[in-house]
Amino acid sequence: MAEPDLLFTVRNSFYLGAYQSAIAEASDLEGLSELERVERDCYVYRSYIELGSYELVINEVSESSAQALQAVKLLAQYLGDKIDKEMAVSVVAEWVADPACTSNAMTLLVAGMIYATEGNYVEALKACHTGLNLEMMALSVQVYLQIDRPDQAEKQLKAMSALDDDATLTQLATAWVDLFLGGAKVQEAAVIYSELGDKFGWSVRLYNGAAACAMRTGDWEEAERALNDAYAKDPKSADSLANLAAVGLHLGKATVSRTLNQLRTVAPAHLVVKRGAAAEEAFDRAANSFVAA
Repeated sequence: MAEPDLLFTVRNSFYLGAYQSAIAEASDLEGLSELERVERDCYVYRSYIELGSYELVINEVSESSAQALQAVKLLAQYLGDKIDKEMAVSVVAEWVADPACTSNAMTLLVAGMIYATEGNYVEALKACHTGLNLEMMALSVQVYLQIDRPDQAEKQLKAMSALDDDATLTQLATAWVDLFLGGAKVQEAAVIYSELGDKFGWSVRLYNGAAACAMRTGDWEEAERALNDAYAKDPKSADSLANLAAVGLHLGKATVSRTLNQLRTVAPAHLVVKRGAAAEEAFDRAANSFVAA
């Protein structure tokens, strides 16, 4: 008989975006093997990273910690702007080239995440091509969608389904692909988010997924309701704020400017913020090119 998966609840909460729950659940675990303790700590520290507690991770992971935890520490340094971006890329390049690291799923996953964030999608896919676990495969699905290759994303999704069709990550990846494909698939994605929320509890990530489905079909009021629920859970969620701004524009809300200001405060490097700044600069250049008659 198969051994019970002691880390299931921690892992599942992390995937759903319920980071505080993942941390709390991890603190109650007992009887773990050394490998399980390292995996648990990876999810705990990654949860802290998602919550913006970069310094905690950097301070607690020492040079003697396992390689997987060293990878998580680098991720904290990278996302928290505690290390030069080029230096971080250089480190992951060394790791990916080191045979001793290529069998470590967390190291390869972090490498893929950093490469993807840097826009180096080819290297991101190379890092995850071994597909050592569902999360590496899910990252590949995200990258393929980012480069407009839904055909490859669907192939990767089929591989995930063959490995574990019922897994939360497989369900989430299915929703991502369905949303990208559009049409009748959007309703299928909405059902997935609803079922996951009802089964495990609604998180900010699931509310945003449900809102994305509503936005895809032009149901802006329903999207706003879902995003308001997400905002109530975490008023500092960058994705919630960005989506609320988009919905607000479609509904003609007077609060859009305030929402964008909140987004600039909590996530100055967010894509929506960068695009807004670029549009303002382009407008100013165009305006300055006109000479009053």
